[in-house]
Amino acid sequence: MLLATGAQAATLERGNGPEPSTLDAHKCQEVACGNVLRDLYEGLVTEDAGGRLVPGMARTWSTSPDGRTWTFVLRDGLRWSNGEPLDAPQIVASFRRAFAPMTAAPFGELFEALHNAKAVQAGDLPPSALGVDAPDARTVAFHLDRSAPLPALLTLPIAFPVYLPAVETFGAQHTRPGTLVSNGAYRLAAWTPQANLVVERNARFHDAANVAIDRVRFQVTEDAAAELQRFAAGDLHLTEVVPPQPLASLRARFGSRLRLSPYLGSFWLGINTTHAPFKDGDCARVAAPRGVDASRGLSPLRDGCLDRGHALRRALSMAIDRELLVSRVTGLGERAAYGIVPPGIAGYTPASTTWSRVSQAEREKQARLLYRAAGYSDARPLEIELRYNTSTPHRRLALAVAAMWRQVLGAHVRLRNEDWKVFVGNRKQRVITQVFRGGWIADVPDARNFLTAFESDGPLNWTGWQDKGVVDRLHRADAAKNEVARNAWLHAAETRLLQGDAVVPLYFYSSKHLVDARVRGFEANALDHHASRWMHLTE
Repeated sequence: MLLATGAQAATLERGNGPEPSTLDAHKCQEVACGNVLRDLYEGLVTEDAGGRLVPGMARTWSTSPDGRTWTFVLRDGLRWSNGEPLDAPQIVASFRRAFAPMTAAPFGELFEALHNAKAVQAGDLPPSALGVDAPDARTVAFHLDRSAPLPALLTLPIAFPVYLPAVETFGAQHTRPGTLVSNGAYRLAAWTPQANLVVERNARFHDAANVAIDRVRFQVTEDAAAELQRFAAGDLHLTEVVPPQPLASLRARFGSRLRLSPYLGSFWLGINTTHAPFKDGDCARVAAPRGVDASRGLSPLRDGCLDRGHALRRALSMAIDRELLVSRVTGLGERAAYGIVPPGIAGYTPASTTWSRVSQAEREKQARLLYRAAGYSDARPLEIELRYNTSTPHRRLALAVAAMWRQVLGAHVRLRNEDWKVFVGNRKQRVITQVFRGGWIADVPDARNFLTAFESDGPLNWTGWQDKGVVDRLHRADAAKNEVARNAWLHAAETRLLQGDAVVPLYFYSSKHLVDARVRGFEANALDHHASRWMHLTE
């Protein structure tokens, strides 16, 4: 279909990547559902088009001198999309539901600073013990055990208010059209699985008069190449991504409609360390394998012990030519990554692998030596699966990485692509995965956000790798008296994580979209959040 003009152009057609796994705000853990939920809901704090924090449900907020008590005062007249009043006790009840064990909210661990949050999620304390309460109908108070960037955290879907009467009546079906009650700029109108999802302007939203676009259709565009063709044919106003293509040809074809900008996201491969051949523990008391340079941190040899699982992980990581990946495979402004936390976070100096400073030829030499030391050879090659969710860019990247492992090491790699929901489930369970597509998109501009998943054996630790040294450094960062000390301990934690080689950093993201010339109000921002309420369409 061609995009309409005139009055009918009030429908914004957005590419949105894979089918959202859920519209339960407390259970969302990926970009596809986050995009939709930011249209359907609003937290106490929200973001403007440029990613700046602005009042949401709360008109004002303040904090105590020690940064451990935050008080939010609600706007007058807040209502749900069904017209019912929305007050502070309902917001508190929603938070308690988010942290209840039966909800299993995947991002609950990001609120580790909230009083009793971990104990409530673990089932050791009742939800009523959570450090949030309502002193009156228009006030919400949060009690923290340490200072934390709470306003930024409150922009996350887990902090959106869920309408509990619908949950009680419809259970998991409360997220369907006709049963989902929200409080944001839009309400859910239709959802056709594996096709599209439609939201319509919510007349009861407190700022409805300034929402210019009446309807938004989020199209399922799992194939990035097909999404580009739909944009070129006039079917989409806005794409979720841009597939890997030569940048010069994209600029020549789309001109100013191609939007590239820095983005706080890192792409890495995860390695399942809970099963052979990557599990730690098979430690041979040997000298460094002949030719392996341990003096510059190129070998995982420690105290005369070479852990074969660790050696194999290090070999796979060193065998990948990241500069080649970002120049020939991705090629849209991405930067080669040797760490987990991307540059661009104020006050934080990202860590990197110890071997990032040596040449690619030297890395490959050391990788081959470690591969053999782990017990593999041309006669006994490593056979592994590299798993990724269905996507043209991910397939191209997986093919390139598999080719490098085959060429440098002689490894035999089987590629496995899966539908997003299946992939997410397998990755979380850590049963059949070996090497898989990982990565992290910042929820808030804070280095700790990229490291929290490795603090425990929680649902976001897809590798299963745990290390007391990382946990200790994160706890020291939490107890730091100032930001300089906090960032120093976070840097130390990232360094320690990289030494374990459970993740294979590949590149830091760039934000890349195609935006129709008629779309106004689309602004680049570091978190790549683009709520439809800030946009409008012109002739």
